[in-house]
Order: sequence, then C-alpha cells, then structure tokens
Amino acid sequence: MVGWLKTVPSACLVSKIESNELHCTSPIPRKQANNMTILDPSWNQTWIDLELNAPEGLYEQLSTAYQEPQRHYHSQQHLIECLAHFEQVRGLAEHPGEVAIALWFHDAVYDVRGANNERQSADWAIRALTPCKATPATLRRIEELIMATRHDATPILPDEQLLVDIDLAILGASPQRFAEYDKQVRAEYSWVPSILYRMKRKKVLQSFLERPNIYCTQHFRAHYEAQARINLTKRIE
Repeated sequence: MVGWLKTVPSACLVSKIESNELHCTSPIPRKQANNMTILDPSWNQTWIDLELNAPEGLYEQLSTAYQEPQRHYHSQQHLIECLAHFEQVRGLAEHPGEVAIALWFHDAVYDVRGANNERQSADWAIRALTPCKATPATLRRIEELIMATRHDATPILPDEQLLVDIDLAILGASPQRFAEYDKQVRAEYSWVPSILYRMKRKKVLQSFLERPNIYCTQHFRAHYEAQARINLTKRIE
C-alpha cells in the first residue's frame, strides 16, 4: 500500500472474511462478466505455481473486496497493474506462486481510517491457504511478503524486494497515470482536511525521494527510478 495512513478493516468485512468456510477445489474459478483479461489467467497460474488447489469462492471474494466503494487507488485497477508488472518479471521470483498470491492479497483488506490492513490481509491469506495444505514455510513466506507492503522497512529477501518494487511501480508511471494515482489517493482520504493532507502527503513522498534508491531490484531501477524521481519532485514542489 502506498499511502500516508495505515489502515484496519471495517468490522463488517472482518466478520464476512472470518465467517466464510472455504473448500479446496480446482484452480479454475467461475468467470465474471466484467473481468479484465489478466485476472483469470493470473489466478490459474498462481495456483499451478503453488501446486495447490484454489479454495472455492476465494476468487469471487477477492474480486468483490477490490471493488469496494471506499477504494479509489487500492482497487482492482491497482491489482491488475501489479499483476501485469509481475508477468514481466516472473522469471526473477524464487517462488513465483507465492509472490503472485501475495499480490492478490496485499490490499485484500482496505479501510482508509485504520492502521492494520496488511496484517488483516495476511491473516486472510493464511486462513485461506491453510486448508489447502500449504506448507508452514510457504505460509510464513506469503505472510512476510504481504507484511513487506507496509513499506516500513527495507526488504532484504529477493522475493520481498520484487513484490515491494511492484507495489511501488506506480511512482514511476507515466506523468498522466501518476497524476491520476495522486487524485485517487486524495479521494480515499477525502475526509482528511486539506492542509493536514498536503503536509502528510508531502512528507511521505519526500521520504521516497530521500532514499538512495526508490527501487530494490535492477529491473525496476532501470525502468522506473528516473521517472519516479521526476514525478515525486514535481508533485512536492
């Protein structure tokens, strides 16, 4: 998540997640008419890479979550963009299925007024994958991948670095997409007074500029570092 407030899930969403009993079935999900093309093949490939069967109904639950009305940036658009970036760098992942499922879950729980979205998203992922016989090592790595998207520490492990770079790729997007992203984040925090928002937002964006490198991996540095610094500099001027 790229924002300046940490978040927790709404009570209704937590209740919905915790009450669902998921059963492992084939990796082929039911089609939804409004799916973007990348979602279905990405979902299927993820479970093939994990060598597990997808829980029945999980695809639909995640799709619904990413279309919640409070989301403007942390939406299905963001998920699709992340998955598209991952398809370009899949060969760099040590455990591609784990990186992919972590991307699917990294913003699965999103409430703009809280502080614990990543924890709740990771917990949901663990609850979903445990009945499918994922190994403890796999569960631990997926949990750590999702928690890395808090962006509160420099990732060390290669897969964590890759996933964090994917999540931050929006900073190096085209000026038009970056401007759209900036408006989307503001819309999510529309309840925050303008003066406070500008101050906090500038502080967060400045912190990225102050890093020696915004991105951890050579791929993302080569493709997005320069544009990210241009975008950030113009935004905080």
